[in-house]
Amino acid sequence: MGIPFNASPRSSLGIEMELELVDVSSRELHSGASGLLEIMGKGHAGGEHPKAKHELFESTVEIITGVCTTVAEARHDLAATLAELQELTDARGLALMCSGTHPFTHWDTQRVSPNPRYHQLVGEMQWLARRLQIFGIHVHVGVRSAEKVIAIANGLVAYLPHLLALSASSPYWMGRDTGLASSRSKVFESLPMAGLPHQLAGWPEFEQFMRTLQRSKAITSIREVWWDIRPHPDFGTVEVRVCDGLPRLGEVAGVAALVQCLVERMDSWLDQGASLEVPKAWIARENKWKAARYGMDAEIIVDEEGTLRPLRDELAELVEALAPVGAGLGCADELANVHAMVEQGPSYARQRSLVAAGRSLPDVVDALIEELRTDLPVWGKR
Repeated sequence: MGIPFNASPRSSLGIEMELELVDVSSRELHSGASGLLEIMGKGHAGGEHPKAKHELFESTVEIITGVCTTVAEARHDLAATLAELQELTDARGLALMCSGTHPFTHWDTQRVSPNPRYHQLVGEMQWLARRLQIFGIHVHVGVRSAEKVIAIANGLVAYLPHLLALSASSPYWMGRDTGLASSRSKVFESLPMAGLPHQLAGWPEFEQFMRTLQRSKAITSIREVWWDIRPHPDFGTVEVRVCDGLPRLGEVAGVAALVQCLVERMDSWLDQGASLEVPKAWIARENKWKAARYGMDAEIIVDEEGTLRPLRDELAELVEALAPVGAGLGCADELANVHAMVEQGPSYARQRSLVAAGRSLPDVVDALIEELRTDLPVWGKR
């Protein structure tokens, strides 16, 4: 039995954003998603808000867009749901923020959401799932055919370090500096079906692989394949899942523009009969590690001889090369904002600069809350 791919309009866009619920007094994560979502769901079909969802833990609310055409439209969609949620949290002594990890809340304090799927996951994965107090941004881009989505997913692997370093926002884990730019990425990789995607030759091989995983009881459904990049058959998209949570909507828009432009460029190349370059598995693995460890200060491998180049330079050149694509997609401003994101320093660097100046981890939480609320960076350059 085949897996149907519900093809989407070219380069359509959707974004998922995992938000942390924080108690404003303690700055700890707060398990209150069910109560908030119940209120938000009133008046909607089935009592569920169409754009605000449960995640694994009760301290998380995921907000999602509808199917959008432009990055600006997606950002506006997220902002509307965020404002609706913030009105409720403000009245209850709670606040929202978005970062790859909470700087100091311990994972074993978290309550699992009531969805039976999440309890099944915890029952199967045990400690690995209970540790998943992590938060990310997922970007979906529409693809017109099953064969194209596999080729594009393979090609996007080369840009995982760029996206991870740009979004890295999880230097702290349970009150300690991990020495990493993105500890979230390493925590998530502990799941058996998470991390770098398998390189597949085409859609038939993807179908066969999914059948084999289900037959072997490695998974019960395709939803349990949590690769950094994966085809999403139901949505008809390629889904990029590697990014840490981003504290500001402007940063979310910048990363979304970068992903949308990359997919559009690859789609055009495939139309011209070109083959997309795919890095060797060892290069992809090493470059992801470098981005997780060093963030924007990483030097990544650019050929099979082991040649290194600064990731900052690679990212700057990539944004310039994609500028005509961004103009065509109507996201030129959001794509250009990637330069400002690098100049201001990704969130991991801003968090560390605050601590280096003598502030506390609760102060870091306050700053993350303020960044989401104002869409402005709280700290200076690094």
